[in-house]
Formats: sequence, C-alpha cells, structure tokens
Amino acid sequence: MAIKVTLREKPISKNRKSLYLDFYPAIYNHKEGNETRREFLKMYIYEKAKSQSEKNHNRETLLIAQGIRQKKENELNKPEIYSHYEKERLRESELSNGSFIEYFNSLAEQKSGANYDSWMSAKNYLIKFTDSKLKFSEIDEKYLESFKQFLLTTQSHRSTKTKLSQNSAASYFNKVKAALGQAYQDGFLKMDYKSKVKSIKEKESRREYLTIDELRQLMNTPCNNPLYKRAAMFSALTGLRISDIKNLTWGDLQKEGSDYILKFRQQKTKGLETHPISDEAYEFMGEPMDKDSKVFEGLKNTAYENRHLYQWIGAAGITKHITFHCFRHTYATLQLSEGTDIYTVSKLLGHKNLKTTQIYAKVMDQGKRAAANKIKLKL
Repeated sequence: MAIKVTLREKPISKNRKSLYLDFYPAIYNHKEGNETRREFLKMYIYEKAKSQSEKNHNRETLLIAQGIRQKKENELNKPEIYSHYEKERLRESELSNGSFIEYFNSLAEQKSGANYDSWMSAKNYLIKFTDSKLKFSEIDEKYLESFKQFLLTTQSHRSTKTKLSQNSAASYFNKVKAALGQAYQDGFLKMDYKSKVKSIKEKESRREYLTIDELRQLMNTPCNNPLYKRAAMFSALTGLRISDIKNLTWGDLQKEGSDYILKFRQQKTKGLETHPISDEAYEFMGEPMDKDSKVFEGLKNTAYENRHLYQWIGAAGITKHITFHCFRHTYATLQLSEGTDIYTVSKLLGHKNLKTTQIYAKVMDQGKRAAANKIKLKL
C-alpha cells in the first residue's frame, strides 16, 4: 500500500503555525523504535502574514517544506531506489541545507521576558553578520570565531557612536552557542560546536549597592511613587528581581508557623523557588488580598518610573548611581557582610552557579581592603 505524505499546519503561539508531515498509514520510526503518523519539520509560517517580509517568509518556507514532503514520499514509496545509507545521506543533506537563522528564531520564540529580548537581540547581530543567510552546512569553528570577533568590534544597535559592550557580546554569543548545542542534539549539526568553541570572557562589572545606613536613610525619605518605594525596599530585603516582584501574587505567599515563605517560579531562569522572607519584608507587601491578586499591582519598570527612583535617591542625599536592580545587589552584599555564608546567599538569590554569587564576595573583599586603610598612626 502506498504511503501518502501530507504537509500539515498546527497553530502555535504568537500568530504562527508549525509545519509537519502527516503519514498515512503510519510509518516505523527507527530512531524512537515505534510507529508514528507525524514528523515535525521545525519550521513555521505566520498564520496571518501582515508585512511583506512575513509574506516572503511564508512563501519560501512552504516551498522548502513541499520539497521535503515530495522527497519523503518518494523515499517511502520507492524504497528500492535508496539504500539505508543513501537515505541517511539524503536526510543529512536536507538538514544541513536548512537555515540556522530560522532555527535560532524558532528557539528564541520559545523564550519569554528579558530572556526573549536577549535572544532576539542576539538574532539581530547574527542577521547583520550573515546578511540573513546561514546554512547549517556553513557552520564551522572558523566561522564561529569570525562571528565572535564581529561581536567584539561591531557597533551597538542602540547607538552608532558606541561599540557593543564586551559583556553584551558575551551574552549574545552564549545564546548562539546554546542554539548550536540544541541543533547538535536535534541532528542538524554533526559536530557539537557548543563545547568546541570558547565563550567570550565577560568583564567584571561594578555592582553598585547601598550600605545599611543608606538603605535606612532611603526608607525614611518620601518617594513620589509609594508603590515603587515599597517594591524597592521589598527587593532590598528579599533579593528578588523586579520581574519576579511584578508577577508576585498573594497565592505565592505561605505562612509556616511564624515564618513567611514565598513559593514562586523565577521569570528569568524558570526555576521553582522556596524563599523565606523577613517580617519587615512582609510589611512592605501591603494589605493581603485574594490569592490571584498581584502583590504589587500596577508596578512598572519604565523610564518614567525610573525618574521617580532617581529623584528619591537624590532626595535621600545618596550620590551613587542606583537602578532598581541595585536593590538586589544590596541584599546580597548586606547578607554577606552580616556573615551569611556564600552558599546560602547563592540559594537565596536563585543562582544556578556559585560563581555568579562570588562576584558579591569580591565586592565585600574590596570593602575589607578599604577598611584596613582607615586606621592610620601617621597624621
């Protein structure tokens, strides 16, 4: 009986449809060891193409998908034409001629929040370097080293007057490395370039923070936006990022005996966190409401809101350059200064790697060196 292969579409998120092959009757999947009716192509089209680029994308992608469908049908219905080895070579050829840019974009679309923005920024630099054309077969160590140098020397998309910072270059190159690792697992690449190509070394950045006296001074200073002030003080007492504070609901709070515990999923890492908080931190949460209500309803992190922050910092007589994220730094450094061990601080911050937390330990070491020079016998 002839096997019919049909190209079908499945609606997914963000106005897109995933393309897959439908087999009738089912075929045997040698890799999985079972029969299957579907083979997803890891390609997508826009459900409602609006711009010309989206229409072009749909047309070109469907042409490629139809070609894959025809080849698959020929292979399945004329097995005598191809040996198993030849079939495998054909499959590898199809994969290697696929677009890494499209593949990278499909991975980026699965991200969310700040991570999504970072992946999309990485994609934009990748497009600039490749002129939107990069097949899997064109990727090798030399090509990736060239891309690395491009990131280290190119201008920032945000300003034509400045270069892309080394830490941003490192972040974007790591996104590409992550995609390379996934492509190797999915069979698009025959070599694991993720492990072969070294990352860009990040520069150690300055972590600005507030001392306990400055934090107390800030607490006693009025702010034009009381909600923003509550959230900032809550961050300084818990170490939570603003993305997690914005999404915190009253259902995330539990009371175990006399202790308050937050149980939530981090927006950045997607990790589940069990985070004890102090009574003072609880007081900054405000009046309890139903479990689905946001604790800091209406909290925004915009340039307009940041103006309130800078005015508030200035009114408190603090001259440091403080952003909202600095309250998380403040929590970490104050915990270490009070003797909390670095492993516990790492867990409280939700870090996956202890090396990330060690940056704060270096900040405290600098403070010790400064303190050592304060006692002087010679006037």
